[in-house]
Amino acid sequence: MVKLFSFEKKAGKQEVKDEEGGGFFSDLFKREGQKNAEKVQAEKKGDRVILKGRVPKKEDAERMIVSAGNTKGVAEVESQIEVEEPAENAKPDYTMYTVKSGDTLSKIAKAHYGDAMAYDIIFEANKPMLKDPDEIYPGQVLRVPPKDDAIA
Repeated sequence: MVKLFSFEKKAGKQEVKDEEGGGFFSDLFKREGQKNAEKVQAEKKGDRVILKGRVPKKEDAERMIVSAGNTKGVAEVESQIEVEEPAENAKPDYTMYTVKSGDTLSKIAKAHYGDAMAYDIIFEANKPMLKDPDEIYPGQVLRVPPKDDAIA
């Protein structure tokens, strides 16, 4: 199933140049320590990144989608990644949240879970892309686990 995700093209710490193409993202996934990075191929067409491959778990695909989208110069990520995990075993979809000016993980956790101290749940859901809970920036897209899954 093909899914299209939108991102803020001007946001991101790293910038991909057109001539770097999909190899940039394969290297990025490996540098970040993304699980199953070798099973996903990336292709860059303008400001869209197309990810293809097959991974064991939905969260592996989501982490690569968010990582690719949080790159300066990327406006859309088209996911053609197949997930081996049966749908009945998969965790519910995470919310994709775009960081706004003044946001902190605690503020986002308070809004989603009613508990600012639950920020670590969001931090863990975005590793290895996030290295420090204080280093988020406006325009960055984060995976936010569903409340029932996160607080259970």
